[in-house]
Amino acid sequence: MAGRSIGLKFTGNPGKYNAITDVPGVEVGYTTIIEGEGELEVGKGPIRTGVTAVLPRGKQNELKPIWAGTYALNGNGEMTGTHWINDGGYFLSPICITNTHAIGTAHQATVRWMIEQYKEQYHNQHLWSMPVIAETYDGILNDINGLHIKEEHVLNALNSAKSGEIAEGNVGGGTGMICYEFKGGTGTSSRKITMDGKEYHIGTLVQANYGKRDWLQIMGVPVGKHLKEEKLHNPDDKEMGSIIVVIGTDLPMLPHQLKRLAKRAAIGISRTGSPGGNSSGDIFLAFSTANEMGILHTNDVTLNMDFINDEHFDMIYEQTVHAIDESVVNAMIAAESMTTLKPSGKVIEAINHEQLIDILKQYNRL
Repeated sequence: MAGRSIGLKFTGNPGKYNAITDVPGVEVGYTTIIEGEGELEVGKGPIRTGVTAVLPRGKQNELKPIWAGTYALNGNGEMTGTHWINDGGYFLSPICITNTHAIGTAHQATVRWMIEQYKEQYHNQHLWSMPVIAETYDGILNDINGLHIKEEHVLNALNSAKSGEIAEGNVGGGTGMICYEFKGGTGTSSRKITMDGKEYHIGTLVQANYGKRDWLQIMGVPVGKHLKEEKLHNPDDKEMGSIIVVIGTDLPMLPHQLKRLAKRAAIGISRTGSPGGNSSGDIFLAFSTANEMGILHTNDVTLNMDFINDEHFDMIYEQTVHAIDESVVNAMIAAESMTTLKPSGKVIEAINHEQLIDILKQYNRL
């Protein structure tokens, strides 16, 4: 509720928690590590990093397909497991988001968690794990080369995942992130929609670490052009960052439809001004918790799935874009300022709420 809590009026009707956890069954957990101050000493810190875990079907006792689609607007980043999602149309694992150099650790820990969580299936069947692990770079604010993320941190994020209200800003994988040269991080939002008399939910979660200050727009206002003070000097004037977007829904959708939905995340992240910078990894995943069934390895020859008619997708796309836009803003609103390690001793400021509100009032947005 970060942006709405200071009076920002976003388009659309959010769910109870205005979070991806408004999608029934979805759980989110964090491990946040903030330790040490002072000069960077590789291997010792300071440490400002973490892990975000999204469990699309919660902690069920049985593996079930999670129908999905992916899209990479700009591929300067990583999200594992996407080859099979693009071919098979589903995945079986949690989603973990962390820093760039922790991909391998998070992958192995998630495999370990899955083998333990679904012990009977892994013991009795020839199953393998291809977890979905994504990353963005936090090396300006965190001792990223110290490799401080351990398996225990990933397991803690997975085991602590819950439904309901979740934190935003400097939490989980978003702890050390920068967005439009303000402090960034983890943001989330949701929308409720009614189709054919039934209520559905669309939830989004971002790890926002992208954008240049001059690009920043909030609610259509060129905020970045007004808030140029306390900006970290960027001698090359290049974007240095990425964004991961996770879209969850209980709408029944086929994998090709979810891929189309994932593409709309490009429009969602552009609402705050980004054209998709060359150095940015802008990678998106959309999943549906509908059409619940057992794993396909042991299922029937012929299967049936419900799905929304493509001709009724305009509202779905629109509300997804609104939720992503709000998620990015929420990440910045909830974030707290943090000192830099590279270069040393500077500060990445959180966006000033009062200044932001004053600017939006000048443009009659509040």
